Amino acid sequence: MKTTTASLKPAEVEKKWIHIDAEGVVVGRLATFIANRLRGKHRPDYTPHVDCGDYVVVTNVDKVVFTGKKNTDKVYYRHTGHPGGIKATTPEKVLGGRFPERVLEKAVERMLPKESPLARKQMTHLRLFVGSSHTHEAQQPETIDFKSANSKNTRTV
Repeated sequence: MKTTTASLKPAEVEKKWIHIDAEGVVVGRLATFIANRLRGKHRPDYTPHVDCGDYVVVTNVDKVVFTGKKNTDKVYYRHTGHPGGIKATTPEKVLGGRFPERVLEKAVERMLPKESPLARKQMTHLRLFVGSSHTHEAQQPETIDFKSANSKNTRTV
C-alpha cells in the first residue's frame, strides 16, 4: 500500500477575486491576510510551487493605520546605490505623500518568498486603490469584511 501526496497542477487552479476595504485596518494584520490569500495558503489543496492564490482588490489603502507610535517612529530605509546614499522615511510621510499604497504593497511584498519568480507573479495579483472605488467590478469580487473578523484588526483610538 503506497500513499502519494496530491499535488495541484497549474491548469487545475480556480482563482477567485476578493475585495477588502482597508479603512481603519491595522497594516500588519491586513498584510498577513493578503499574503496568505495571494500564496493560496487558505486552500486545502495548497501547493508551494504552484500559483494557487486569489486575486486581491484592496480599496481605501490611504486610510490604513498603525498601532502604537509606529506611524511616526517606524523608519523605512532604502539605498540609492551610491556611497552614503541611504535614505529614510516614515509611514506618516509615505501615507501623506504621492503614493500612499506603497506602505501596504511593501508590507505584503516582504511577507512573500524572497526574490522568486513565483513571488513576483503573485504580487501582480494584488490590486491597490487609494479611493473607495476600483476598476474590477466586472470580475464580481467577493467582499470580505476584514474589520469585523477580529477586534484587533482595527485600531481603537
